[in-house]
Amino acid sequence: MTGCLAGRVALVSGAGNGIGQAIACKLAGEGAIVGVNDLKPEFTTRTVEMIRAAGGMAEALPGDASKRDSVRGLVLEMAARHGRFDVIVNNAAWVRYGSIASITEKTLDRMVAIGFAGVVWGIQAAAEAMAETGGSIINIASSAAFLGMPNALTYCGIKAGVTGLTRSAAAELGPQGIRVNAIAPGSTQTEAVMAMLDEEKIAMRVARTPLRRMGRVDDIAEAALYLASDRSSFVSGSVMLVDGGITHAFS
Repeated sequence: MTGCLAGRVALVSGAGNGIGQAIACKLAGEGAIVGVNDLKPEFTTRTVEMIRAAGGMAEALPGDASKRDSVRGLVLEMAARHGRFDVIVNNAAWVRYGSIASITEKTLDRMVAIGFAGVVWGIQAAAEAMAETGGSIINIASSAAFLGMPNALTYCGIKAGVTGLTRSAAAELGPQGIRVNAIAPGSTQTEAVMAMLDEEKIAMRVARTPLRRMGRVDDIAEAALYLASDRSSFVSGSVMLVDGGITHAFS
């Protein structure tokens, strides 16, 4: 650890498990004060306890990432409490896969509300809090934004949309010293993903990946640390593929 985020204030949505949890722990491990957001209070508490047990600083901030007022309230609460706001990671998502014919209004509305609108509200709130000081906005997209995946119409569309939000926000907010980037993970070993795949499907994904393994949550967390820190001070509007090379591999 280098302490490269010492004194910085961050918020990570969807940080109760998986990639969000790993990112929250990574930022806290480098000295940031991390607001841990998730819809379920018990999930936020679990991550906060992990961070504190490792010597980091974190606060539980349960709330609905799909609601504008909720997101704005959490960001401004962190900014007011600590006198600054430096990093937001818009990670929260709700995902359901299925054929085009199986898509319902309820499923579509829920996925878009959290995975797309939630990113908009996160960008908007962070831009307000960072207006005078600058900062880093990190959106979690997916390699699915670049791939034609069957049975994932809504998911692919939302993640492609997140990359578009990222580029537009980077252009608009750059003059205020606010950097906006996205991370696009490939297949990553989260509990949710591993529960969905059998051994055959795992082996197939590994075989198609040039680096011959699936991603780990810490791979994504390291990318988030880079984008949150001053090491990426001239990086904005980028979508960083963290996918082992699978997106652009021909196989």
